[in-house]
Amino acid sequence: MNFKQLLVALGILALLAGCTSRPIVNVTDQPVVTAAGKQLTADQVRSAIVSAGNASGWVMTSVSPGLISGRFVSVDHVAVVDVRYTEQMYSITYKDSTNLNYKGAQIHKAYNAWVETLDRDIRNELLRM
Repeated sequence: MNFKQLLVALGILALLAGCTSRPIVNVTDQPVVTAAGKQLTADQVRSAIVSAGNASGWVMTSVSPGLISGRFVSVDHVAVVDVRYTEQMYSITYKDSTNLNYKGAQIHKAYNAWVETLDRDIRNELLRM
């Protein structure tokens, strides 16, 4: 392989390696919606978030009223999020990670999939209330 081919091959590898990074997905001010349309208490919202997170593999820990810390571990990858909530809404935001190639506003695409699953599971749990 000549030098030009080597540079092209390295460029392709670098491009492919970069394809695993995506902008961080944060869920902001997601409305609390129930199937019956009833108003929930903050404690009921907290319970739904914890149940949904635990069911989808997250370890959910209440930090203070209105704040839950979520931790997801997959082999040697770790994602940590803050879930802030009220009676009317909740938000999921990036807090920390290990081995997910975090660089400013970019992270491994698996992180986003985990957060999107958590968000979907929270919405589904709220609908059951």
